[in-house]
Amino acid sequence: MEQRWSKPLQIMLKCRMHEYPITLQIIKIAEKYAADHPNCTIKRIHVVVGDDSGYVPDTVKLYFDAIAIGTKCEGGELLIRRIKPKLRCRKCGMLFERKLFSFSCPYCGGDGEPSEIGKEFYVESIEVAVGKEEKIDAGNN
Repeated sequence: MEQRWSKPLQIMLKCRMHEYPITLQIIKIAEKYAADHPNCTIKRIHVVVGDDSGYVPDTVKLYFDAIAIGTKCEGGELLIRRIKPKLRCRKCGMLFERKLFSFSCPYCGGDGEPSEIGKEFYVESIEVAVGKEEKIDAGNN
């Protein structure tokens, strides 16, 4: 059966934006896990993406659906949990979400500076179905 892609998706697959290789890596990670479990199917892949990671979650999902064809991930679902960036107060050390046009700490009024929160990108867990009944959650493995 011939696959028909929309024109924008055809362009994305041809141009391969920077989300392409990271999405390919997600599929490789899931397939490596699935290789240890014969006759299994990837049901869900849970990924954590920070809003400051540099990756666009919707683009990763779009690539996933296209790249997964012909792999054990085909038909599986990519679930993305987004992490909002937080600043760390230089004065009191508290973490807080930045308000528009402000870097002030809501706890003490000090100045906030960037933290590592919001830059994450990782596979949190993989759910597979083995045979018809069994379900395994890979957790943080």
